[in-house]
Amino acid sequence: MELTRDEEEALAGGAGEAEQAAYRILVAAGEAAGAERLVPVSWAHLSGVNYNTIGPAGERFLADMARTARFRIRATVNPMGYDRDSVDRYGLPAPFIEGQESIARSYGVMGAEPSFTCAPYDVLDMPAGGGQVALAESNAAIHANSFDNLHTNKESSFTALASAITGKSPLTPLRGGAGPDAEVRVRMDDPDELECGLLGYFAGRVGRESVRISGLGAPDRRRCKALCGGMGTSGTCAKIVLGEGGGDCEAVDFGREEARAVRDELDTADGGDAIVLGSPQLGPQELADLAARVGGRRFTKRCIVFCPRAARGAATDHLEAAGCEVLSDCCACLSPLITKEAADSVITNSVKGAYYLNAGGVRTDLEPLSEILRGYLG
Repeated sequence: MELTRDEEEALAGGAGEAEQAAYRILVAAGEAAGAERLVPVSWAHLSGVNYNTIGPAGERFLADMARTARFRIRATVNPMGYDRDSVDRYGLPAPFIEGQESIARSYGVMGAEPSFTCAPYDVLDMPAGGGQVALAESNAAIHANSFDNLHTNKESSFTALASAITGKSPLTPLRGGAGPDAEVRVRMDDPDELECGLLGYFAGRVGRESVRISGLGAPDRRRCKALCGGMGTSGTCAKIVLGEGGGDCEAVDFGREEARAVRDELDTADGGDAIVLGSPQLGPQELADLAARVGGRRFTKRCIVFCPRAARGAATDHLEAAGCEVLSDCCACLSPLITKEAADSVITNSVKGAYYLNAGGVRTDLEPLSEILRGYLG
C-alpha cells in the first residue's frame, strides 16, 4: 500500500506512539483489504463503547490511549451500557458503572462527542454528500454507503479509532465505488419493516461487499433502517444498491419462503416478558409515529424503547405516559439491561435486536410493529 512521506514518518514513530499504533492498524487493515492508499476522512463513528462488550481489558486500553491520543477529526460514539438518568432502576453492579464511566471519560478526553447512538444518521448533522467517513457501527456504515451518499469501509472498533486519531482510512475497493457483487430480487409485495429486516439479513449472506436489491421500490426510512440493521448482523456486506439489475452479477430470489426461513432462525419464542423497540435506536420520526399510533392507550405489557438522547421530546413524554420505559444512550444489543436472568424472552420487530438478544441467551418473538401494537395496547 502506497504511503505519503508524512504517513511513513508517523508509521515509524515520528508523530508519537499513539499515531504510530494507529497507522499500524490502518496499514495492516488496508493491506488485508487490497487498499491502494490511505484517504482523508472527515468523521469517525466509534464502536467499543459498551463496557458489557469490551470489558476491563478494553477499558484499560482506552484509558492508556487517552493519555496521549487526541482525535484529529469529528468523532462520535456508539451506545454505552445504560441510561445515566435511570441507572439506579436496574441495580447494575458498581464495577460495571465504574468501568463504563471510565470508557466514556476516555473517549471524551480524546475528543469524542457524547452522542451514544447507533443511528447517527437520525440525529446528527451529516457530512456533505460524497464525503469520505469511517463508521464502525455496522448499520450506520451500510446506511451511509447506501442512503446518505457517503463512503466508508465497514470499520472495526480499532480501525475507526485509528481513523479518528489520524484522519485517514484505507481506500478499499468498496470505498472506491466498486459495484454490487450479488443481486437479490424481491418477490413479495410491500414488505413491512420486519420483512425488510429479514431481507437485509438474507442479502448480507448473499453478497461479499455490496448487494443490489431489485423489486423493492422506494422503501421509507423505517424500512431502510431495518434493511441496514439486518444486513449488518449477517455478513461482511456494507452497501445496498436499490434498483433493477443489469445481469452483471449472480442473482437470487427473496420471497415469502426465504423470509420464513430467516424468521424461523431468529424467532425463538412465542410471546415474551417484555416488548423491546429500538435496535437500531428509534429516531425522532419513528418516535413521533409510535406516539401517534399509541394515541391515548397504554401498553398492557412492559415495553422498553431505546432512542438517542438527542431524539427525546414530546413523543418520548407521550410514550412514557403510555407506560413505556424510554432509555437513552444505550441500546438493546448486548445490553446488561436485558439479560436471560431478567427476561426469558422478549417481543421485538428488530432482526438486529433478535440476533444479538438470542446470542446473549434471551429468546425472541419476532413480530412487525403493527402486530405488537394490535396485541399489547389496552
